[in-house]
Amino acid sequence: MLSRVADSLFWMARQTERAENIARIVDVNLQLLLDYQKLDDKALKQHWEPLVVSLGDEELFAKLHKKADSANVTDFLTFNPKNPNSILMSVTAARENARSVRDQISQEMWEEINRLYLFVRARDAKKIWKQSPTAFYREVKQSSYLVQGLANATMPRDERRQFFTAGLFLERADKTTRLLDVKYHNLQAEVAGEAAASVDSVQWAAVLRSCSAYETYQQTYSTDILPWKVAELLIFNDSFPRSIRYCANTLDQSLRSISGSTPGTFTREAERISGRLLSELNYSTLDDVLRLGLHDYLDELQQKLNAIGSAIYTSYISHATTSLEEEIQIQKQQQQQQQ
Repeated sequence: MLSRVADSLFWMARQTERAENIARIVDVNLQLLLDYQKLDDKALKQHWEPLVVSLGDEELFAKLHKKADSANVTDFLTFNPKNPNSILMSVTAARENARSVRDQISQEMWEEINRLYLFVRARDAKKIWKQSPTAFYREVKQSSYLVQGLANATMPRDERRQFFTAGLFLERADKTTRLLDVKYHNLQAEVAGEAAASVDSVQWAAVLRSCSAYETYQQTYSTDILPWKVAELLIFNDSFPRSIRYCANTLDQSLRSISGSTPGTFTREAERISGRLLSELNYSTLDDVLRLGLHDYLDELQQKLNAIGSAIYTSYISHATTSLEEEIQIQKQQQQQQQ
């Protein structure tokens, strides 16, 4: 398989998933504003600024905007072409990657990604958003779901599918860590029993809804929304598709499918790091997280996820700098060795 194809499929999945995550997060936070009794500049800053920080874009946002309010943050995360992680730019990049590998994906996948691209770049996109932000973000989310469903229904279970899956779940795990990280102060204070730190169940419910985990939480715990239970669900649950452990497990399976290594072994650095991360998640508990501190624990997870992404690039994709003819020659040599 050409490294250029692997690169495009990996990033096409990541960027589509990124657009979906941002759509879900912004939509939930816009709806939360309806519950506010007072919406002055201070309240808006406290509401929106952590969201920008959680996505890791605070420096760029500060360069482009003087204050974090509803208009600035939603535009920055949805339509701003200077923000490479905005929905607009994520979908644009995903469509460009899909275009470069049209012969490797189904016609239905290409048409859906292209349709989403035309939707977010349409002249009346902002008008649609102003009329109903929820409808706009629902369109982005449903399109992402459709792309994932089409991948399941139309992509062969070969390396192409594994690179797509690796990109999708690496991005999903990263976004889950960032959503949890923004609330770590509340969790620390609550666990320490500080009377002043009352649990903001509305905000924690927003975290759950941002991960589409609200119903799963209720079915799993049958109790009020408690910060440490939210953290336990989103970090360690082994069956919820957006928990970090589930994402790490799926990512590890995809990497081993690409290399052909068996469980407990590795042939590439990316598998070694992902296998180690999965083992840590399998044998850790919430007590381990609280002992280290949620922020520090999530920070370490993000570093390990970044390391996996870098290792995937080094192991499989960096050959993209070679010419197409050289890549074809490498591919032929690999096929001869396998015969």
